[in-house]
Amino acid sequence: MERSSTGEGEQKLSLTGSVALGTGVMIGAGIFALVGQVAELAGGWVPWAFFAGAVVVAFSSYSYIRYSATNPSAGGIAMLLKAAYGPGVVAGSFSLFMYVSMILAESLLGRTFGTYLLRPFGMQESALWVPVLAVTAIAGAALVNLVGNRWVERSATVTAAIKIVGIAVLAVAGILAAGLSSLGRLFTTADRTPPEAGWMGFLAGVALCILAYKGFTTITNQGADLLDPKRNIGRSIMIAIGLCTVLYLLITVAVTGSLTVPQIIEARDYALAEAAEPTFGSWGVRLTVVIAVVATLSGLVASLFSVSKLYDMLRDMGQAPGLPGKEGHQSLFITVGLAIVMAAFFDLSQIAALGAILYLAMDIAIHWGIIRHLKNEVEARTWIPWVAIVLDVAVLVPFTALKAQSDPFTVVVTVVVASIILLTQWLVVRRRNRDGETSQETSAQHHSD
Repeated sequence: MERSSTGEGEQKLSLTGSVALGTGVMIGAGIFALVGQVAELAGGWVPWAFFAGAVVVAFSSYSYIRYSATNPSAGGIAMLLKAAYGPGVVAGSFSLFMYVSMILAESLLGRTFGTYLLRPFGMQESALWVPVLAVTAIAGAALVNLVGNRWVERSATVTAAIKIVGIAVLAVAGILAAGLSSLGRLFTTADRTPPEAGWMGFLAGVALCILAYKGFTTITNQGADLLDPKRNIGRSIMIAIGLCTVLYLLITVAVTGSLTVPQIIEARDYALAEAAEPTFGSWGVRLTVVIAVVATLSGLVASLFSVSKLYDMLRDMGQAPGLPGKEGHQSLFITVGLAIVMAAFFDLSQIAALGAILYLAMDIAIHWGIIRHLKNEVEARTWIPWVAIVLDVAVLVPFTALKAQSDPFTVVVTVVVASIILLTQWLVVRRRNRDGETSQETSAQHHSD
């Protein structure tokens, strides 16, 4: 990634490097794995669902930008929640919601890697090899983090460029092959398959699209390492979201121009590779596979590093347990273990649903915390987080309702996971308070003696 000198020998992340890192995380499994699943809900309105997702995320980003610009050395989500709610059950629970949603994102990356890698061999739906390759990819990314990720950091701009240029080439070539009139179909309803569940389906599809953008939150953690963070954090986030929006619109227009909605749904886990084949043949499929492999593996390495740091922060705050023995790489082992379990036992649709619900719930808590507790400290215009809350609820409720009908198991698992997090946080905080009272009593007794 690109860094600039501060003049004192210290290297700071430039705006270009920050955008590269942000887009590198954002352009991961989302666009490769979600197009088909969004088509199931939004029908032929897939491009507009991704655009609507960008609008929701643009409003959501405001709260993160304001806090991170005001506290550039403590821009992590866990610190934001702690500042808003104190070191209690609420902050700990929603921080863990974010942690689990990021683990689910890693599982999504792993399974997308396996699905696309097997596509040239016609084995992309294998119930054995997809999870095996997913586990292998996660384990390999963990090994890179153990050995050292300096090379990965230096190559962040390169891998981001490969993903951006590769997807852009596929998108533009696909649109040209389908005819420039395919762009015009964005603004007409002709020949467009409506969502099966109407507006409910479209809004539910938008909830999934948000997963393709939520990587912008990693930029908020760059405050201490970024040149002029008060100015550049917001600029970096907006540029990254804008860049991804253009790419996602182009690629979804190309896919919907190449395949019918039933075909997209049938190939929902590997729709981009499927869309490349009718127009470009086997070389198009191979190119898509290469881009997907680069996107998922580079995303996994970067994500494991940042998610492990989040767990370290939660453990230091007393809101997450550690393993017995020396700390070392404990957080990495815990993160990798959970990601492997998720990738092995849940399919892409279940992983995406779990991640979307937990992330949106956490996002609402962020905005409410800004409105109720931090608006003066971060100089926030409260109408923007209010709009963000309304938009989050508008997509979360239809998505959960439709998922409860089509896949009640996933909703039950989400409720169970959320309940376990809330219960453990309540127990942790209760024990911490009791230990604190005991310590104070002991100290007072010692002084009286």
